[in-house]
Amino acid sequence: MAILPGPVFFPDFDNGPVGPGNKAQQKAHAMPDTPAHSTPEMHWRSLAVLNLFRLLCVVGLILSIAVFSHRFVTDPGLREPFLWLVAGDLVLVGLFALTITKRKPGFEIQLSVQVVTDVIFLVSLMDLFGGVKSGLGILLLPYLAAAGLISRGRMTLFHAAVASIALLIEQLWRVVAFQSSFDENFTPALLCVACFAVAWLGHRLSRTAEASEKLAEQRGVDLQNLAQVNQRILQDISDGVVVVDSLGHIRQFNERAEQLTGRSLLIGDLVAEPLPRLAEAVAAWQMDRTRVAELVAGGRPQKTLRLRMVGLSDQAPGDVMVYLEDMDRLRHESQQLKLAALGRLTANLAHEIRNPLSAISHAAQLLAEETTDDPLYTRLTAIIGDNAGRLERMVRDVLELNRRDRLQITEINLGQWLESFLDEFRQVEKIAPPLPLLCPPDVVIRFDPGHLHQVLWNLARNGWRYCSQGEGSLTFTVTLADGHWLLDVYNDGPPVPADAQVQLFEPFFTTESKGTGLGLYIAREICAANAAHLVYAPPEKGARFRITFGMNDGQKNTNG
Repeated sequence: MAILPGPVFFPDFDNGPVGPGNKAQQKAHAMPDTPAHSTPEMHWRSLAVLNLFRLLCVVGLILSIAVFSHRFVTDPGLREPFLWLVAGDLVLVGLFALTITKRKPGFEIQLSVQVVTDVIFLVSLMDLFGGVKSGLGILLLPYLAAAGLISRGRMTLFHAAVASIALLIEQLWRVVAFQSSFDENFTPALLCVACFAVAWLGHRLSRTAEASEKLAEQRGVDLQNLAQVNQRILQDISDGVVVVDSLGHIRQFNERAEQLTGRSLLIGDLVAEPLPRLAEAVAAWQMDRTRVAELVAGGRPQKTLRLRMVGLSDQAPGDVMVYLEDMDRLRHESQQLKLAALGRLTANLAHEIRNPLSAISHAAQLLAEETTDDPLYTRLTAIIGDNAGRLERMVRDVLELNRRDRLQITEINLGQWLESFLDEFRQVEKIAPPLPLLCPPDVVIRFDPGHLHQVLWNLARNGWRYCSQGEGSLTFTVTLADGHWLLDVYNDGPPVPADAQVQLFEPFFTTESKGTGLGLYIAREICAANAAHLVYAPPEKGARFRITFGMNDGQKNTNG
C-alpha cells in the first residue's frame, strides 16, 4: 500500500536505534536533567497532582491534630512550632505550583527539591510530636512511592537515602539530646528499610510502566503504519471497496467506490443513506452468503456493478468488505484476453498462409498471360487475383499488428506534424479542397511517428471515403481535456450505426465486401501500444473518431 511516502522512523524503544533527525531524543536519554520542553506533559501533570496531594496532606494533618491531639490545644510550645511548619509548607506548595506552571527549573530538579522538602517537613513534624513513636514517619512512604513512579525510578533510591539519613539524624538527635535508649533504634531502622523497600518497589513499577508505555507507543506506530498501508492498498485497487460494519456504518472506502457509484461517502455514515441498494444487498448477503447481487449505480453514465462481499473476521461476523466490480471493465478485459489469443493464432496462420498465397498469385498471373483471348478465363483469373490480393493485405495487416510493440517513441510537435501529414495525404489521394486543421501552437506529444502516420492515414482515408468530399467535410481538431490532448477526426458522412459501434474495433468486422476488418482494430492496438486511446465518439451529425494521448505513461499537458 512504494507504499509509504518517504522514510518512516520509529521511536527508540529501550536502547534501540534512533532514526536520523532525533538527535534531541538521543541527548534526552543521555542527560539526567531533562529540559522542561522535552519532558512529557504527562510528567508535569503528575508533578502537579503530587503537589495537590501535598496540600491535602497538610490540611488533613491540621484537622487531625486539632481535633484528636489534646496536647496541641493545651501546649503553646507545640502549637506554635507546628503552625510555623505548616505555614512554611503551605508557602512552598504555592511556590511549587508556580514553578510547575512555568516549567522552570527542569523536571528532575523540581521533583528532587520537592521530595527533599517533604522529607524535612515530615521528619521535623515527627520530631515535634515525639519522634518515631508519633507514627508520622509512615507518611514518608506514600511520598517516596509517588516520587518513584513519577520519576520512572531514576532518582528513587536517592530520595530513599535522603529520607533514611533524615530519620537517622532525628534519632541520633534524640539519643544525644534526650538520652534515649539505643533499644529504641529498631523502629527507625525498620522505617529506613521500609523507605528503601518502597523505593525499590516504585523503581520496579516505574520500569514496568515505562516498558508498557514504550510498547504501547510501538504498537501505536505499527498500527498507524498499517493503517497507511491499508489505505494505500485500497486506493490502488482497481475495483471500488466499501467496508461496512454490522450496524450498517461505513468504516472505510476508496476513491474508486465514489467514482463508480457517483456518490460522496463519509466514514461513520449509514451506508443506506447514499447507497440504499448496496445496504439492501449487504443485508441480503448477511442472510445468505452465497448470493451475488448486481446494482445500477447513480451518476453519469450509469454503470452496472457486481458486488463481491467478503466477511472480515469470525470475531465480527457482521462486518463485510464489499468489492464493487465494474462489469463494463470486466467484459472489456475478457474481450481483450480473447482478442490477444486470437491475435497470436492469426499471426501464426499468416506465416503459414503467405507462401501458398504467393504461389496462387503467381499461378494466376501466369494463367492470365496464357488466356488473354478468352473473356471467361480473364474474368476468373481477375477474381483469383482480387481475392489473393485481399488475402495478401490481410496477412500484411496481421503481421504488422504482431510488430506493434517495436516502438520508437519520440516527442512530436503535433501541429507541424499534422500540417505535413495533411499535405502528403491530399497529394496521394488527389484531394482538391483543403482539409481544415484546428490545433493550438506548441502541442507536444510522445508517439512513434510511423505508427501515428499509419493510424491517421487509416482514419483519414476512411473519413474521406464516406464524407461528402467537399470543403470542410473532413476536419482535424486538437483540444485539451482533463490534462490530455485529444485529436478528433470528423467527417460529415453517415454516422456509424449503433449496433455496429459495439463491434467497430473487433478484428475481422467489416461492412465492405473487399475490406479485411483489421484496419480499426490495428489502429486501436497501435494507439494502446503508444499510451493512447482510440474510440468512436459519435457527434450530433456525421462520424468522429477520437485519439486521447498520454493515457497511462504520464503524458499530460506540459505546454501551459
